[in-house]
Amino acid sequence: MRRLAVLVLTLALVGGGVYTAVAFLQRSETLVAEGCTAVVGSQSAELATDQAVNASLITAVAVQRGLPPRAASIALATAMQESKLRNIGHGDQAGPDSRGLFQQRPSQGWGTEAQVMDPYYAANAFYDALVKIPGYESLEITDAAQRVQRSAYPGAYEEHEDMGRSFASGLSGQTPGAVQCTLRTPEDPGDPAAIAAELAQAYGALGMATEGQTLVVEASGGQAWSVAQWAVTNAKGFAVTKVDVDGRSWNRLTRDGWQDSEGVDGQVRITVAPLPVSAAG
Repeated sequence: MRRLAVLVLTLALVGGGVYTAVAFLQRSETLVAEGCTAVVGSQSAELATDQAVNASLITAVAVQRGLPPRAASIALATAMQESKLRNIGHGDQAGPDSRGLFQQRPSQGWGTEAQVMDPYYAANAFYDALVKIPGYESLEITDAAQRVQRSAYPGAYEEHEDMGRSFASGLSGQTPGAVQCTLRTPEDPGDPAAIAAELAQAYGALGMATEGQTLVVEASGGQAWSVAQWAVTNAKGFAVTKVDVDGRSWNRLTRDGWQDSEGVDGQVRITVAPLPVSAAG
């Protein structure tokens, strides 16, 4: 009887310890402050995770079009001023029909309301107007943005220049390892096919293959780092847990930024949260 009592007490203590550990881990997860940063030299900028997703989309469109990082810098500063880098479905007193990331107005010839609410259409429409400006690459960001947008507050774009430059430099692949995100552990499994579909829309044709829960993207140089940092900024929505590129890796679970690894040259490996054992089995 005494042995039984000791056994029951031991099991209770173990069970209590497990419960406490699980509760501690769950509480630790809720305390994680999610967000993304871009560090380029001595310059640093921060975005919320949803803003970073839109920043990666806008920059990827510039990469797909073969535009310089400067174009993405101008676009990001503009979108931050116009919509806080969020795809909003309303305007303001100055432009009641303004919509989307760039607050483009259907009444001013930017397209239909449905079109300007499509982030890919909106980004391309912005770049279509930007590239028509002679020498836009050498203009001040606020000047280039104003020539496209014709805003009532042209000086406001200047407030977002540092953010635009930092995230454009990283997300375009110009600065490897500049962009990283701190995220909670994913609750659901990821789908490599969903990432592949989004990458194809963002960057155009890419060589891609799936190895279990890892999407392997054929890319090198600046394009590889652009794709890799796109994957990091989109990690929350796609349950990405690890990104490997060019001898470096970002691990969502360790939250220690970009670290040296044994990455394969010419590839970006995007790993997502695993399927449940029964589903994978």
